[in-house]
Amino acid sequence: MSASPPRQQSSPPKAAFSFPPHYAFPPFFTLQPVASTRASQLLSWSSLIQSYCRHHRIFSLSLVDALSTPLFTNATLGRSLSLRDAKAVLGWMTSPEGGHRAEWIPTSGHRKLKGEEGEGGRAWIYWRRPEEWATVLEAWVEKTGQRGTVLTLYEIVEGDASAREEFAGMDMALLMKSLGVCVKRGRGQIFGSEGSEGVKFF
Repeated sequence: MSASPPRQQSSPPKAAFSFPPHYAFPPFFTLQPVASTRASQLLSWSSLIQSYCRHHRIFSLSLVDALSTPLFTNATLGRSLSLRDAKAVLGWMTSPEGGHRAEWIPTSGHRKLKGEEGEGGRAWIYWRRPEEWATVLEAWVEKTGQRGTVLTLYEIVEGDASAREEFAGMDMALLMKSLGVCVKRGRGQIFGSEGSEGVKFF
C-alpha cells in the first residue's frame, strides 16, 4: 500500500491531516549529521509517519511509492525526503531505540534478518504494534459478544461490526501477525487452511 489515503466511496469525507509545524521547515527534509539533532529529527519523523498512517488507515508503506506523496514531499516548500534518508528513518523505526514502530517486509522467498531492509523498501508501519492490535481485537470481541464464535478474517477487517474500528481494512498479513499474538496468549485459536482461515476467541 502506498502512502496515498485509500478511497472510501460511502464514508463521509475525512478531515484533512494536520501536519506538525516542523513540516514547514526545509531542514526537516534532510537528516542532520549532528547526533543529538539527528536523534530528535528521527523521533519527529517517526511520530509524523505514525500519525499520518493512522489518520489514513495505512498499515504498510512502499518507500518508492510513498516518496512523492505529501507524507515525504512538501509541495509548498518544494522539498522531499530522499530515498536514502527515508530508508534511514524507517530503519531507525525498526530498532529498539525507535520503539519497533516499523518492520521491513521481506519479498516472498527471501529470508530476512532482523532489522534488515526488505527489497523495495516496503515496511509495516506500527502505529499499533501487533501485540497492541491483539489487545484491541480481544477488547472488540468482548465488547461485541463474539467470544466463542468462529470469525473469518474477512469478517474481522471488512465486516459491518468492525466498520468503525481502527483495524477495519487491515492487511490480512498484519491481521495474522496480530492474531498470532492472541494465540500465544491463549486468547484465541486459528482454524482452516491458508486463505480460508477463521479464528475463535476464548
